[in-house]
Amino acid sequence: MEIYEMTIHQIRKLIEKGDITAQEVTEAYYNRIDNVESDVKSFISLTREKAEAQLDNLSDKKGILAGMPVGLKDNISTEGILTTCGSKMLEDYCPPYNATVTNKLQDAGAIFLGKTNMDEFAMGSSTENSFFHNTHNPWDLDYAPGGSSGGSAAAVAAGEVVAALGSDTGGSIRQPASYCGVVGFKPTYGSVSRYGLVAFASSLDQIGPITKDVTDSAIMMNVITGHDPHDSTSVNQDYPDYTDFLKEDVKGMKIGLPAEYFDIDFDNEVKESVLAAVKKLEDAGAEVEEVHLTGAEYALAAYYVIAPAEASSNLARYDGVRYGYRSEKDDDIKNMFTHTRHEGFGPEVKRRIMLGTYALSSGYYDAFYLKAQKVRTIIKEDFDNLFKDYDLIISPTAPTTAFKLGEKKDPLEMYHADIFTVPVNIAGVPAISIPAGFDSKGLPIGLQMIGPHFGEGKILQAAYTLEKILDINKKRVKL
Repeated sequence: MEIYEMTIHQIRKLIEKGDITAQEVTEAYYNRIDNVESDVKSFISLTREKAEAQLDNLSDKKGILAGMPVGLKDNISTEGILTTCGSKMLEDYCPPYNATVTNKLQDAGAIFLGKTNMDEFAMGSSTENSFFHNTHNPWDLDYAPGGSSGGSAAAVAAGEVVAALGSDTGGSIRQPASYCGVVGFKPTYGSVSRYGLVAFASSLDQIGPITKDVTDSAIMMNVITGHDPHDSTSVNQDYPDYTDFLKEDVKGMKIGLPAEYFDIDFDNEVKESVLAAVKKLEDAGAEVEEVHLTGAEYALAAYYVIAPAEASSNLARYDGVRYGYRSEKDDDIKNMFTHTRHEGFGPEVKRRIMLGTYALSSGYYDAFYLKAQKVRTIIKEDFDNLFKDYDLIISPTAPTTAFKLGEKKDPLEMYHADIFTVPVNIAGVPAISIPAGFDSKGLPIGLQMIGPHFGEGKILQAAYTLEKILDINKKRVKL
């Protein structure tokens, strides 16, 4: 097995035994980047000088990620390193500070290889909305890697990093993880600090890890989870050691299959693969029952009112005055604002700003935004009530496997790719996507496990068990 195919825990053992050095690991990953990045295009920028400086200081680091090459989605602030959000608006922006998760990774000894590509301001499901370039799915370069954390998922799948961070507002970690055949974890809202994450929709955004297997996901969660006084939504409580839940045992675990999700018309190969995986959990001792949840269509409709409304407010700061792109057509202040935003934002960002501004406008606030918030409350209560009796809920991660780049022209068709993931963000609960199989084209299929607030442990236990049963996560991309 090549170094770039290995997991965090495999590399750690080799480093601890003295069979390999951190420098050799980083060199192996940069060699891999040199060989495949021109095809995959996972990164917006590479940070070789930063990586070399971190390696030089590594002798002082005894953290659990010491010497591990990682990528960070380009909406996570890195001091003095470009953080563009995949947008022309911020193409030259270097933050003067680190995000809390950036500091946590650095303190744990991680080596930053680069900032990964993304849909502009995290708005999209294919990474085709990036100002810089399209990222390609490593399993088939004609296909999209998903989004908006498509660069992070593709980099992990292609062996360009051992793990990466993404952000998830409506499925932006889990959906690309599903398309790229890797593990994507969206933690409970408030368990991972959002300080330094460039905001899209503040009540929905959450940072999480994308990894090669469930064990690595637990390791990354141990590093990034915890209270942060810089983030007013950060929950101040004790968090467990997530690796304690890595055991093969689902006996007596109660799992719900939401009828309203499986009744939706979606790809039959995805449905069969997910149900076959659930049957294996049942054979291993889990209790599986059909349950009822507010329809995913309602969640999708509510999401595409709430998220654009928050985006409209959050993105008002990009006006060409304080930082970021500024139009040269600035004969007066009003025209400067107008031209800056017209030239600096891409079509999808402008579409969502207009949708959000409309939903918040006088006369429409009650009809759209207020109603969407009421639906949000119903969805959250549905999850809360179910989790009184069930440990987990299982669904597909996405209704299809990856689609071809340029295939989806209709924005509404693209939005539908999030139908199984957005309810999780609306309720603020944790969820994981793990590989469950491959379709007839050889593209990965993702299965989603959803747990109650701060129920990451049970999710990891069930995901770890299923991963061992299916034994497909060892299959690696051949580029």
